Amino acid sequence: MLCYNYCIQLAVHTPMTETELLALPADAYMNETQQGFFRDLLLHQRADLQARIDDEFQQLREQEPNSDPSDVGTAEEQRQWQLRLLEREKKLLDKIDDSLDALARGEYGWCAETGEPIGLKRLLLRPTTTLCIEAKERQEQREKHQRTA
Repeated sequence: MLCYNYCIQLAVHTPMTETELLALPADAYMNETQQGFFRDLLLHQRADLQARIDDEFQQLREQEPNSDPSDVGTAEEQRQWQLRLLEREKKLLDKIDDSLDALARGEYGWCAETGEPIGLKRLLLRPTTTLCIEAKERQEQREKHQRTA
């Protein structure tokens, strides 16, 4: 979580819309303005996700044990579902923190496999991605071959 507090302190820039972001010239890729846009986006997503996680943990803590045997199974199933959801949300929170760290290092927006730009449209759809489309397709093909082998 190297970047979280650091990024909050550095977020001094003019807010921009997605349309304005996409209208910037190609040579502006991951300049300070674009980095600021994605920093704000990731910090906002992180805050929302953390609030959801906190609420779900609170709900789990407040659940009263049910003495009716027919309801115990249903309650346990609900609890397991909530725990799986929390686990997925925690993984996403870790990915957001990794993306904020990459921003702090100046590596955000660049494909971890090829070093090429990931692309603004892809980052807008999946801000925590680390691979460009081509590298992601190759990864999926490798995984598909491993499953069939």
